Amino acid sequence: MTIKVGDQLPSVTFRVATEDGPVPKSTDEIFKNKKVVLFAVPGAFTPTCHKNHLPSFIARADDFFAKGIDAIAVTAVNDPFVLAAWEKASNAGGKIIFLSDGNGEFAKAIGLDFDASAAGLGVRSKRYSAVVDDGEVLILNVEDVPSKADKTNADVLLTQF
Repeated sequence: MTIKVGDQLPSVTFRVATEDGPVPKSTDEIFKNKKVVLFAVPGAFTPTCHKNHLPSFIARADDFFAKGIDAIAVTAVNDPFVLAAWEKASNAGGKIIFLSDGNGEFAKAIGLDFDASAAGLGVRSKRYSAVVDDGEVLILNVEDVPSKADKTNADVLLTQF
């Protein structure tokens, strides 16, 4: 079942890279009592994700914070080491929390996974953007095509609240 506006996020554990190695972070730790922009990409360093989707959120981070957003997080079905390298390469400057969903557990739990095995990529997350308030989905945009970021970029999400 695909998550929808009004639903609560499921309880899942992400991994976040730190200087001491990956640490688990529960959905409660990330979303409880916070208003969070969450967006997902099919894969770190992939063309649309690296050149369009992530940069749109980095560029507009201050606009989200000015609208009362407490945090901005990106998730991908990549390991925390890849996400740490992507954070560094993209100069995210600490504006974005990089959440590793290495086994696709979160993507599957919210029904926004897809099988990219034909391209050698295994299970991935669909591209989406959302606003989550205390774990409840307030806004959700999902792309129809993984290689597009037309419905889910930061500019679109900023117009929705």
